[in-house]
Amino acid sequence: MKVLVIGGGGREHTIVWKLRQSPKVTEIYCAPGNPGIDALAKCVDISSDNIEELVEFSREMSVDLTVVGPEIPLVEGIVDRFKDAGLNIIGPSMAAAQLEGSKAFSKRFMEKYNIPTAAYHEIGSYEEAIEVLKHYSFPVVIKADGLAAGKGVLICEDQVEAEKALQDILIHNIFGTSGSKVVIEEFLEGIETSILCFVDGKAIVPMVSSQDHKRIFDGDKGPNTGGMGTYSPNYVYTDEIASVVETTILKPTLKGIQQENMDYRGILFIGLMITKEGPKVLEYNVRFGDPETQVVLPRLETDLVEIFDAILQQQLSNIAIKWNNQAVVCVVLASGGYPDAYEKGKEITGIETVDNNTMVFHAGTAIKDGKLVTNGGRVLGVTSWGEDIETARNQAYDSVDKIYFHGKNYRKDIAVK
Repeated sequence: MKVLVIGGGGREHTIVWKLRQSPKVTEIYCAPGNPGIDALAKCVDISSDNIEELVEFSREMSVDLTVVGPEIPLVEGIVDRFKDAGLNIIGPSMAAAQLEGSKAFSKRFMEKYNIPTAAYHEIGSYEEAIEVLKHYSFPVVIKADGLAAGKGVLICEDQVEAEKALQDILIHNIFGTSGSKVVIEEFLEGIETSILCFVDGKAIVPMVSSQDHKRIFDGDKGPNTGGMGTYSPNYVYTDEIASVVETTILKPTLKGIQQENMDYRGILFIGLMITKEGPKVLEYNVRFGDPETQVVLPRLETDLVEIFDAILQQQLSNIAIKWNNQAVVCVVLASGGYPDAYEKGKEITGIETVDNNTMVFHAGTAIKDGKLVTNGGRVLGVTSWGEDIETARNQAYDSVDKIYFHGKNYRKDIAVK
């Protein structure tokens, strides 16, 4: 079987790494890929949002299955285009991808199907937003409606911060058309957790739990990022909470997908806040999370290709998906200055010296003059596994110490809480 993975970050490196373990896979292509992926697959110089070139490549190479990593091509309709061309692809249709592509759409979906979430308002102008703010206490959450690379959610501690956020989004257009309107939400207190699910339109099957660390600094301080590290399992996600999530969130979400006639055969990421009132949905993503994938897929024992085949055939409920009992911790190494301006081209050394039971997933790397260099905000995901969180965490940080590049920045408290 020939497989194409679309994307070039740490999530895609992890997907390729897991697919390479399948005896059913004979060839893996990745577009555009990265230097880490290049050791496992043939990297193809096609950007992840160049849908027509990706279709043509898949036809020419007789690709049997395509897996989409990033959200942008999904929201832009890559699944519809591939299916029109008679090509197998994992992911939701363009219409279904609006669950991530529009915060307002997803909130209306949750409201319609009685899925617990934060109270909210959908607003299109600065003046209206200032009036709506009067109905909220602080802190308050302000979200750009469209895609913003994980940086469009702002937690504002007071009126000054909230007004600045609204000005930046609605007046100064820092997120472009993604900020043509905003969602203002009540701030939910609790412990965050992430649940990735396999979905085939008839069934929704949760994967093992994980927890992301979004803020740039230790102690969950500073601005949100794409994710500075994660671990699995999440200790707060008990069997009791999982049962509540199944009843109040997973089943109603599947019902909504079916009643809205969404063609959804792919991955659904559900960001949750475990509050005193129970679990509530923070957001939907319509693909594997990053860096959640880096700690979830190492625990998967069932052949991933077998799962994807079941999704395409809408037979997900007929297979038993198995997971191991290991704990996995991923620490993201970022460029200095991230999530704001950062430099590229800094040489990376020491990856080959990391500990056993550790995989370094490349996120933002490149080859320049024969050397591995930084090429993004999030550079590497140092991922270790062991019998418990403490063991995995110690191995991950021991390996972090062995890797060097100028400006290396990372949190020291991943998986502490």
